[in-house]
Amino acid sequence: MTSAPATSAFDSLRLDAVRDHETLRRAYALPSDMAVRKQMTELTEQTRRLIACSSLVLVASVDAEGNCDVSPRGGPAGFVAVLDARTVAIPDATGNKRLDSLQNIVTTGRAGLLFVIPGRTTTLRVNGRACVSTRPDLLSQLTAVGKPPASALVVGIDEVYPHCPKSLLRSGAWKPEQWLPADAQPTSAEVTLAQLRMPELTIADIEQAEADALRYRYE
Repeated sequence: MTSAPATSAFDSLRLDAVRDHETLRRAYALPSDMAVRKQMTELTEQTRRLIACSSLVLVASVDAEGNCDVSPRGGPAGFVAVLDARTVAIPDATGNKRLDSLQNIVTTGRAGLLFVIPGRTTTLRVNGRACVSTRPDLLSQLTAVGKPPASALVVGIDEVYPHCPKSLLRSGAWKPEQWLPADAQPTSAEVTLAQLRMPELTIADIEQAEADALRYRYE
């Protein structure tokens, strides 16, 4: 007999969760006119410059069943190409090859991006239609990550929204004096080993695999 799945705090909290937009709105004041008006449907010179300064972008996607995914993409500042005021292209540097984001985008044709600039508190949200391209003439332009990628994520912009600095200021993300000491968190290898649940592996095995992945990251 299969045992019933364990319940979690979520199962309890969802019983009296907010059910409609009207109830949610009553919990907040209305947004300012500025917060509404600064949403645009294309890039300005200033938001192009933000993208050119960004070395990290978070890619949000969803599959046909509504399962969500957020994955980081990184490279030298400007690794994301602005093709025109309504189109950006992100080279897909070699990663874990699961293709979670790309498969979602092939399925639904939508993606959300959040551009982050290390040391700065402004982030830029870009949402829109999306596709995965393997066109050689495009890929040959996207060599910032070391060589032409196997594919590129192309986003046709429907929404551009610069976020205010509050979240990064509150987090102290760029203030080393507020960072936790390194030994306050598990290492990447420790987290991976626990996730794999393979008793034959050791921390040393995982550390070596991570080192090899970095050494041969363009393969």
